[in-house]
Amino acid sequence: MSSVRSLVPTVSVDGRVYGGAAIMLAVLTVGFHLYNAFAGLIPNLVTRPLHLALAVPFIFLVGYRADRAAFERYSGYVLAALGVAACAYIIWDRPALTRQYGALDGAFQIAVALVLIVTVLEMARRAIKAVLPIVAALVLAYAFVGEWIPGYFGHSGLTPTYILGTLTITEGGLWGTLTGTSVDTISMFVILGGFISAGQAGQGFMSFATQIAGRFRAGAAKVAVLSSAFYGTISGVAAANTATTGMITIPAMKRLGYPRAFAASVEAVASTGGQILPPVMGAGVFVMAELVRVPYTEIMIAATLPALLFFVTAWMGVQNYALRHDLPALSRDALPGWRVVMVSLPFFLIPFGILIGTLIFTSYTLQFAAVFATAATWVTLMFEADGSVSLRGWWDRTLNALITAAQQVAMIAAVIICAGIIVGVFNMTGLGVKLTSVILSASGGHLWAALALTALASLVLGMELPTTAAYVICAAVAAPALVTMGVPELYAHLFVFWYALLCTITPPVCGNVFIAAGIAQTPWLPVAGNAMRLGLGLFLVPPAFIANQDLLRIADAPVAALLAFIQIAFGLWLVSFGAIGGPRTRLFELLRIAAIPAGLGVIFLI
Repeated sequence: MSSVRSLVPTVSVDGRVYGGAAIMLAVLTVGFHLYNAFAGLIPNLVTRPLHLALAVPFIFLVGYRADRAAFERYSGYVLAALGVAACAYIIWDRPALTRQYGALDGAFQIAVALVLIVTVLEMARRAIKAVLPIVAALVLAYAFVGEWIPGYFGHSGLTPTYILGTLTITEGGLWGTLTGTSVDTISMFVILGGFISAGQAGQGFMSFATQIAGRFRAGAAKVAVLSSAFYGTISGVAAANTATTGMITIPAMKRLGYPRAFAASVEAVASTGGQILPPVMGAGVFVMAELVRVPYTEIMIAATLPALLFFVTAWMGVQNYALRHDLPALSRDALPGWRVVMVSLPFFLIPFGILIGTLIFTSYTLQFAAVFATAATWVTLMFEADGSVSLRGWWDRTLNALITAAQQVAMIAAVIICAGIIVGVFNMTGLGVKLTSVILSASGGHLWAALALTALASLVLGMELPTTAAYVICAAVAAPALVTMGVPELYAHLFVFWYALLCTITPPVCGNVFIAAGIAQTPWLPVAGNAMRLGLGLFLVPPAFIANQDLLRIADAPVAALLAFIQIAFGLWLVSFGAIGGPRTRLFELLRIAAIPAGLGVIFLI
């Protein structure tokens, strides 16, 4: 028996061991999404329920912990079985269901609809805590009881079978465009990120960042900024960025005597920017491309200069802190050397180059670009860090990549499909339009008041929701209000998305800060304070590109865009200097007093 068990593959990911069943499920998940990229026109009521069916076991079964309560563990088995069965029914009976036009027929279909909704809500709760499913449940309750709400926020009334049917057997809820974006596009890039992270790419960008940034003042902190930027180009997940690069950069800063709170705050701030940095960016940007109806490459190009401003601002904050506290550069012995960089950097550059080249220089779709880059990355998994070939290492890294990718696909599916309930009810009841009009009324028709309200709403929602979910909700409510006031649609959506991602460093609920503080083994509150000072200028970038819209026009007005970039960067440097300070001299302390108002003037008045 022991010899048979030894033949069953296992893989360890993040300290957990996954057996043959989990690996086979991961193979099915990754294989389906890769096949879907090439398969042509498969009906949406096949691919989207199958997307959910593959995600359900990873949330309820594979991801369960031994310390969970017995009820939660056993209910996971029940919900997984019922959820997969309900998805299978939608796929099997699709031809008949499409002819019902959203009206459920009989008690069995009502039961299937209820199973699907309960499964999706509980998936989201287990994956990302309770806030998103609570919001979705409240919005769903509004659909049922809104006809009895007096006044402006009431609606004319919808039958229960129509509400449930629209959400579960049409493309108006669980299987809507958000889920389509998740299955067709986001999952492809999540799979790519899983394969890249399983190989030597991490060492590649880390050695390159160290060789480039380590020679400057506060070199270890600037390595954190640069390495987080590199990792963000392929990850797009702020928490993963913090946990991955932070495990290297934060201990390095501590060993050099940097204050723990500062070391953690640098990593927390820098890792946040990965969600806005091309080419992959965050999952929310793929949703944005669907909502705004513009090519992803157009968003990628438009977001490039604001994303660079993000990391320039973080770099300037570190520089000012280094001047104030006399933080040294890394010693020459601590630099890896260009030979190490040249050996390890191709592991990062090959998939990155294929992805960029395919997107910009060919007519292939996003999905094809991701598949090409994933295939190339899979080949590189056979190489060790020194360039030698290891088939055993290739096998282990492949299994690691499959598990990591499938886990992330399931997590994204849990968020996106749950958010689909909210969007579906908004569309059915007109609630989104009513909330938009409330923003317009509260702002008194003044654009900057509407921007402030939108920024506040995005930050508040983002404190307990993943960036993508916070963006989807705010985009449905606030973005139309900004567009009505004359803001271009893409600018409005980028504005909302930017503030939704900044919640990761905004107290009191600041996920990146908590992760970084845990790695640094220091209380989170000083980390949050340092992060807000380092990242103060980041809160000014979205209103800056609303005030100076040339910043996003690098494609059609590159000179004007670069001039706007220089102007805003200088203003942000002044703001950073005012917030953090510089050399401890009387002159610089006097200049610091006027730096923030001067910076605001440069950004918004010139």
